[in-house]
Amino acid sequence: MKLLSFVLDGRETWGAVVGDGVVDLGRRIPACATLADYIGSGRYLQAAKDVEGLAADAPLAGLAYLPVIPRPEKIVCAVRNYMDHHQEVLAAGMHRELSEEPPIFLRVWRSQVAHGRPIVRPHVSETLDWEGELAVIIGKAGRNIPEAKAYEHVAGYSIYNDGSIREWQFHAKQIASGKNFEDTGGFGPWMVTADEIAPGRELKLETRLNGEVVQHSHTGHMIFSVPRLIAYASTIFTLVPGDVIITGTPAGVGWSRKPQRFMKPGDVCEVEIEGIGTLVNPIVAQD
Repeated sequence: MKLLSFVLDGRETWGAVVGDGVVDLGRRIPACATLADYIGSGRYLQAAKDVEGLAADAPLAGLAYLPVIPRPEKIVCAVRNYMDHHQEVLAAGMHRELSEEPPIFLRVWRSQVAHGRPIVRPHVSETLDWEGELAVIIGKAGRNIPEAKAYEHVAGYSIYNDGSIREWQFHAKQIASGKNFEDTGGFGPWMVTADEIAPGRELKLETRLNGEVVQHSHTGHMIFSVPRLIAYASTIFTLVPGDVIITGTPAGVGWSRKPQRFMKPGDVCEVEIEGIGTLVNPIVAQD
């Protein structure tokens, strides 16, 4: 089942994809004001029953998408979590050793932007880079989750473009400043519930800029697996339904290229992940 957040008739709501349209479950299940509420209730496990026999309330074409989880409590992002990306960073002259534990940082929800909405290049930089990534949506709260039980806490999977303002990322040893500019992180178009993607399945990932393939890899190249990321993050803080874990990007980012290449106004960036779909964002300059 594909679940998503969107705007319909001037109000934020959420629902499920049915054929070429969406069913507005936010209107039909008032006890769950948001998709995160629905996930937290556990009712999402029977989403197929909730939409059974219902006609779509709106077509997907022209739908005003929201980020899949518009205001997650936490967006936990993994750094250098693909071996091919680590190797290209080394080749580009940044000498960093692999860590024994997953390096992570946090994004704020205002840095997110929905499928179809523009990623914004800020006034202060021309180094807006793409990073196609698999997103994991937490379905069940937990602290100190063991790796062996981590998949029990996964509600589903989505797509993220972890847009990065590169020189701000390198202002200090921590990189969060370059990862949190408003409207730079594409998230969508929907989440696919975990029952549709087998635990540990290797998913092809491809990023395209103006139709040109700039990243082509698969999730099997991750250094730290999804269960490892969940276990590590949950040791620090309680993961709650609707939290998002962004699992890192493969090789092919613009910063590592010679010459370097970045997204600019007028470009269109697409991230496609097997079994999930395609996230599309045009690029614009900050007003």
